[in-house]
Amino acid sequence: MNACKYEQCNYSNNKSGGFWKYYSNNISPTLITNNNSLISINENSPIQEFYKNGSILITGSTGFIGKALTEKLLRTCVTVSTIYLLIRPKKNQTVEERYQDLLSNPVFDRIRAEECSEKILSKVICVGGDVTEPDLGLSEDDLIKLIENVTVVFHSAATVKFNESLDTALTLNSIGTQRVLLLCRKMKKLKALIHVSTAYSNADKEEILETVYPIPTNILGEIKSNDLLCKEQLKKIGEKLQPKHPNTYTVTKAMAEWMVAEYADDIPVAVVRPSIVTAAWREPFEGWVDNISGITGIMMEIGRGTIRSIICDQRLVVDIIPVDFVVNTLIAAAWHTATYRSNAIKVYNCTSGTLNPISWEELGALTLRHTLTVPSKYIQWYPGFTFRTNRFIHLLCEMMFHFFPAFVMDTFLRLSNSKPIMLKMYNRFKLAAKTGEFFALHQWNFTSENVQVLHQAMECSSDREIFNIDISMLNWDLYIKNYMLGIRKYILKDPVETIPDAQKKLQRLYWSHKALQLIMTAIIIKLI
Repeated sequence: MNACKYEQCNYSNNKSGGFWKYYSNNISPTLITNNNSLISINENSPIQEFYKNGSILITGSTGFIGKALTEKLLRTCVTVSTIYLLIRPKKNQTVEERYQDLLSNPVFDRIRAEECSEKILSKVICVGGDVTEPDLGLSEDDLIKLIENVTVVFHSAATVKFNESLDTALTLNSIGTQRVLLLCRKMKKLKALIHVSTAYSNADKEEILETVYPIPTNILGEIKSNDLLCKEQLKKIGEKLQPKHPNTYTVTKAMAEWMVAEYADDIPVAVVRPSIVTAAWREPFEGWVDNISGITGIMMEIGRGTIRSIICDQRLVVDIIPVDFVVNTLIAAAWHTATYRSNAIKVYNCTSGTLNPISWEELGALTLRHTLTVPSKYIQWYPGFTFRTNRFIHLLCEMMFHFFPAFVMDTFLRLSNSKPIMLKMYNRFKLAAKTGEFFALHQWNFTSENVQVLHQAMECSSDREIFNIDISMLNWDLYIKNYMLGIRKYILKDPVETIPDAQKKLQRLYWSHKALQLIMTAIIIKLI
């Protein structure tokens, strides 16, 4: 194993821990950190050397993974030349407004704490565009700039909605990937393209190998193979594959993988398949999360006491992966793809179920435990829920514990001339739970040989620490506690200073809950 050398660089500032290098000849390197800051340059790091003076393009940079990826590259690969972020305008926001919102996000707080933060953040350059348009909708100047300079592309732009229409999912997930591939073919200095897929792109199988599964020949034979399949051709494929998939998201991501594999002879490309991406383990901050999609929203509502029944087979393994493990895998995979180029496309199943499994039952118990340890002031009722597979009993519980309380609360809100919101929230989480049922009732075996090979290839011990991809190191108990604290801080905007008052509120709700149970028991006994 190589010894890694650190030295203090010109960005260093002693006040906040700053950027560090540490000299070591015959001993293992030690990362010197302070105030949770870790911005370092490692002279013997193959990964950091790979990104030196390079230019990176990230699609989907305003998404959860995209934000974390941008921050990690800026903080740990400080000799990178430029990071281009492809950002499209939204209905009520211009490209520049979205760019400024991104830079003000708490994800960059560690970088902003450094004296040289302006210099670092100046490496981030926004380019307006859209992956669904030819040449990504780039201006002529931006197009030339990317073709001439980009060395690494991370393609993470996609719609992750399970209930998206097939047309929309195809446009964003499949056609968008085609557009990125065609642009990458033109890039003169491209060393690696990393396509962010999903571990559930082949949800119709139980064992998922680290390979791109081909589209069945009887379907492939019905279309002509060319550089740019039209939407009608793709839709035809999607409709034939759809019955084998739980939703349009997984089928269009499977199709995107197939397209990526078709370009593997021309482009140094790899596919990273994360499972259910969750809050950060350590970076940029323990428990950092910026959305309430999927499991995060369910955990939040369990903590607030508003979810009492969930359709789920608690005996199964839930495959969740913290966002920083995903980001580290992406960064390392790009280096590995460029360094160990092969004709076969590499696929990395970025998952936890094989190496460090946790069941739904364990996840639920830990969520409930830490909900009671660090409750939020926004708690609505004493937390408690049950995983069940009986849909009839679930429906009864849903009406009694979800719909009826929401209806009563909205009635009170209307009487007090306030805007009713509870039924709207109930319907939103009901839909989210419904779309996620398939994943809560099935289990997959994701092989991870390529991820382990990638870890072994990171011979510098400091690379293994800075770009940690070893999920076996994660302690689920501590992680879920930090996850719940992260939901309080980043989603509910509820600082830790409110915990004592929230615990008092929790105690009051406990006795109210017990009183209600006694009243209901008495009523049932009387009726019997």
